[in-house]
Formats: sequence, C-alpha cells, structure tokens
Amino acid sequence: MKKNLKKKLAGIKDKQPNQQNQENQEDLPIYPNKNDFIKSVKDKTHSPADLIIRYVSPTITIVYIDNLVDVQSLNELVLNGLKDKESITPSEIHSILPIPEINLSIKLNKSINEMLIGAALIHIVGQPEVVIAKISSYQSRGLAAPENESQVIGAQIAFNENINTNLSLIRRYITNPNLCNEKFTLGRHTQTTVSMLYIHGIAAETHVNTVRQRISDLNIADLIDSAVLAELIEDNSFSIFPQMLLTERPDRFSDGLLSGKVGIVVNGSSMAILCPYTFFEFFQSKEDQNLRWPIATFVRLLRFVAVFLSIFLTPIYVASLTFHYEVIPQPLLVPLSESRAKVPFPPIIEALFLELIIELLREAGLRLPTKVGQTIGIVGGIVLGTAAVQAGITSNILIIIIALCALASFTTPNYTMGNVIRVLRFPTIVLAGFWGYYGIMLAFCILLIHLLKQSSLGAPYTAPYYPPRFKDWPDSIIRLPLLLIKRKSVNTRGGNSEHPINEQNGGKKV
Repeated sequence: MKKNLKKKLAGIKDKQPNQQNQENQEDLPIYPNKNDFIKSVKDKTHSPADLIIRYVSPTITIVYIDNLVDVQSLNELVLNGLKDKESITPSEIHSILPIPEINLSIKLNKSINEMLIGAALIHIVGQPEVVIAKISSYQSRGLAAPENESQVIGAQIAFNENINTNLSLIRRYITNPNLCNEKFTLGRHTQTTVSMLYIHGIAAETHVNTVRQRISDLNIADLIDSAVLAELIEDNSFSIFPQMLLTERPDRFSDGLLSGKVGIVVNGSSMAILCPYTFFEFFQSKEDQNLRWPIATFVRLLRFVAVFLSIFLTPIYVASLTFHYEVIPQPLLVPLSESRAKVPFPPIIEALFLELIIELLREAGLRLPTKVGQTIGIVGGIVLGTAAVQAGITSNILIIIIALCALASFTTPNYTMGNVIRVLRFPTIVLAGFWGYYGIMLAFCILLIHLLKQSSLGAPYTAPYYPPRFKDWPDSIIRLPLLLIKRKSVNTRGGNSEHPINEQNGGKKV
C-alpha cells in the first residue's frame, strides 16, 4: 500500500511541473530582450510566411501580419511617428501616435491575438510590455442590394461580411444613445467577434440576459457564420422550425430592435440574427409596412393560403385518389380517371416522384450560375413534365398540382421557413398515402402540437394567437393601419413603461 501511494505521489509530482509549464506557456510575458520577443512570437505563431518584422530603430521593432494591417496608416502614422525615436517608453508611444485605438499589454497571448485580427505590435528594448496599435484593414465586398430578401418599395442595401460596416449601417438607422452594443469573442481557433445589440428601455431585460448568458456559456472551437450561432443558442435545436430570424436587411434588423427584439451580428457573416421571433412573424416582410394596409393584408393572407396549399394540396390529391373517391366532383372524376389510365404507379409513388424532381431542379438551379440556373429550371421543368406525361409515368393534373405547390412554397418571404414548408410536404404525403384524410389530420395535429410547444427565448412561438394577446392582432396575419398598431408586441415589451412611446399612435404608451 505504501509503495503504491509513493508511486502515485511521485506521478503527481512529475505531472505538476508539466502542468505549470503548460500554464506558463499559455500565459507568457513580454520579453524585454528584442531577440527573445521575436523568437517567442515566431514560436507562438509557428513562423508564418506572412509574419512581417520591421526594425524602426535599434530599440524599436514592429511585428504584424501582412495584409491584415492598413499599410498607409502603418507608414504615415506609425513609422513617421516613431522616426528618430530611440529612447522612448510605451506610455510615451501611446500619447505620440495619432491612432484612435492603442493599448498596452504585458501578456504575449493577448498581444498575438490582437495581432491576428489586424493590430501591429510595437516592442521597445528593455520594456516588459508591448504597444498594440489597431490599424486593421479587412478586405470585404462593397454594399449591394439584398439577394434573398428583395423588395420593390424600401431601402435597397444589404449587410456584408464586415462587422464594422454592418454596425455603421445600423447606427445610421438608429441614432439613439440607448442603443447598446455588447461584444463577445467566440471560437478558440477563429476568435470571431460577435456583437449583441438592443435598445435599453425597449428590449425586455429577461431576453437580453438570456441571450447574453447563452452566448457567454458557449465553449466552441470555431464560429464562421451567424446561422451556426443561431442554432447553438435557440431554445430547441432539434426542431425543424427556426426560432430566430436570419436577415440580410439592415432596415429590417433596425426595425426589429425598435420593436424590442435583441439582435446579434457576427463578423464574417452577411446575415444578422433577431430574436425572439414568432411563427407568424416569419411570414411578414419589411415591405408590408411600406404598402397600403389593404394591400399588405391581402398579401399576408395570400402567403398563409399559399403555405396551406404547399403542405396539404398534394396530400389531399393522394388521399382522394387512394381512399376517398366520393369527395371528387363528378365532372372532375372522368378527367382524373382518363389522366391516370396509363399511369402504372399508385398516387403516393407518383406524387413523391414528381416532388423529388421539383426539389432536384430547384437545388440544381441554386448551385449553377445565375443565367444557367434559370435556364435549367425553366427548360428542365417543361421537358421533364412533358416527357413524364407522354411516357405515362404521371398525369397532367398532378403536374399542375405539384407546380402550384412549388410556386406556393416560394411565396414565403423567409428562406429558412420556406425550406421547412417544402420539407413538410413529404411526410404529409406519406401519411396521406397510408391512411388517407386520417393521415392528413394526424400530420396537422402533430404539426400544431409541435408549434404550440415551441418557444423563442422563452416567449410563446405561436403568439399572439396562443396564448391570445388581442393587442398584437392588428399586425399579425392581417395588417391594419399604422395608427392602430402598437410599436412593440407583448413578447418583446421592456420593463420601463415610460420609455417606449408609440409616436405613430399619438404618443400613447405601449
């Protein structure tokens, strides 16, 4: 027993220096000696080919990553400011250089992390700290019109992949000192900058605290896109329905913040996140506010009718021809029989086959170049549809129904929710093919129960209809005049009852 204890203690003693060495390697100081500092930077970054080391003077050395810093600012502000400066301290450099953001650091890891996002490290011989001059320069595409959320009336500008550009666009829409911006760094390998935005006094504190806590608790290796972050922090990642909105429009994002929602912007992603979001809000477009209220109401009702047709029209056709011939009108029964006389497959196989062809054409059109994709979608649909009817694989009426369902699915203004609508058709068709109308009702009940159980940041997903909140009905499925619409919904109402004033509603509190 004593020998075993001695071996264990010896093993622990052997491990402790290694652990201490690892900790020291993770938290190295800044070496006062120039050669030691350069060697430590090279060892930590594995001597990359784009690591630039410039000797300004015998005592001053600048280290940075090529193409991550603004060369013009480096030459005009940093090099000119440090010219002929041999005897100087980091504090003096801090006051000499005309750069907006300059910090001092005594830790090597922190300094290198700043260098990897576009800072230049200024080292002075004999000093145990380094100057971090942030003169980053990121290459990004220019501002362009939205591609996935296009509209006729309204702003024609979209986010790009630069978080600073996106934040400036939001600031142009909301010139309010209460607009809060909290920054986080996610991903051990990517060190991605994430900004959480909300308007103090309008956004609910519970929602702000929930988002802040979920982001802070994340321990991930990498983060590239905002869609990944939305899936990581939403209430139910196993649900097919999105609980947070991904938008590329700064006007829609700003409108959501003004409505009391919490926004998230991820560096490197052209899509921003808004939450909490309800099921019915996914079928609303920013353009609805710019249209006259009768037209906007008609368009919204048309979208919901299109969603119902997209999910249930093909299953109703399959169930009617498989089990319920009695529901088909007599004038339509004869053309249906003649159309299906040469078809060797049951309706369920026929419907699934055509739905699969539609999805293949859609996916091929998305992956090909724009002009080629449009041609493939149109020509492919016509050629395959005509050939399928002539070969007796399918009927003319089913092709019309499938085409109508495909068109209806594209009326959903949100791309993520549109994908959900298209996917839901397949299990509904299968249930209709096995159990007829009973299968359709089973699919509808499962879908309804699932929606009623969902939430977004703890807020009901099916609000304002369940639970019923009549004050939010004027801007849900229908859109009444703006004078009757409250700016903030019950789901996003903040705790300060004096701050949120609806200026469009005569200055009444909401």
